[in-house]
Amino acid sequence: MWQLLATLSCLVVLTNAQSRPPLQLLSDELVDYVNKHNTTWKAGHNFYHVEPSYLRRLCGTILGGPKLPQRVSFAEDMVLPENFDAREHWPNCPTIKEIRDQGSCGSCWAFGAVEAISDRICILTNGHVNVEVSAEDMLTCCGDQCGDGCNGGFPAEAWNFWTKQGLVSGGLYDSHVGCRPYSIPPCEHHVNGSRPPCTGEGDTPKCSKICEPGYTPSYREDKHYGCNSYSVSNNEKEIMAEIYKNGPVEAAFSVFSDFLLYKSGVYQHVTGEMMGGHAVRILGWGVENDTPYWLVGNSWNTDWGDNGFFKILRGRDHCGIESEVVAGIPCTEQYWKRI
Repeated sequence: MWQLLATLSCLVVLTNAQSRPPLQLLSDELVDYVNKHNTTWKAGHNFYHVEPSYLRRLCGTILGGPKLPQRVSFAEDMVLPENFDAREHWPNCPTIKEIRDQGSCGSCWAFGAVEAISDRICILTNGHVNVEVSAEDMLTCCGDQCGDGCNGGFPAEAWNFWTKQGLVSGGLYDSHVGCRPYSIPPCEHHVNGSRPPCTGEGDTPKCSKICEPGYTPSYREDKHYGCNSYSVSNNEKEIMAEIYKNGPVEAAFSVFSDFLLYKSGVYQHVTGEMMGGHAVRILGWGVENDTPYWLVGNSWNTDWGDNGFFKILRGRDHCGIESEVVAGIPCTEQYWKRI
């Protein structure tokens, strides 16, 4: 019955969106339409003169793909706060505050995974191990198991790859941090700037099992593994409990074109066409002006949204971010001591 209601609610959202007047992608008219609607969020321009193909490629998550075993009844009688922000709860873990940039590549499925994995390694070790897990390694070496690289992938398989094959370290583009930093440059969202244009083109880089020159230890010795990975029930309290206990999770949802214009507030779909599936990292939750939300980190650089972060409606929209949530536990000395 719940699945039927969820499907019907999604159909209502899509039907209402289609009945509204078509508005051009990223147009002033679309911004004005959202803001005049007096909803829970404010729209503005994050992208200028970018190719539509780039915008569509940003949404590189293939929804409805392989599933991991579900972790159930984790919340039980856990008492959870009304507001929670992982950045504040674990201040000694700098990766939680970090916003990465996937560039002109549909690698959000890989970014959502490695960002949350990086956070969880730090959290589980009480801040003693701070590592930026490599999006490059995930994107290029997971292969067909994870999908099609820059052309889209499966979040569940990204976590599965981590547990089976492990991932090396690797920071942002041109950072020279870790074994395999990201090789795809950020592109220019604005009219003037030093970054290359956002074209939405480019092949997936090759899998290289060698660290960049000067980095030690070796590729094989630099691997970080997960002890297990799982899906989280789309029950709101189960997701909250997972974040509260173990750290940020990866979530996938359907993106509409009005989401590209998010600036502040609690996003919920108002109008616009479907862009595709997108994967992000949920950091916490809260209530703003009586509207419950998830606190989320995106991978579109800090010049998008609220310095790269956003809030999205929690618990009311069955088409929303709760639809597919995945996580896992790192293999560390602290983990083995706990069990």
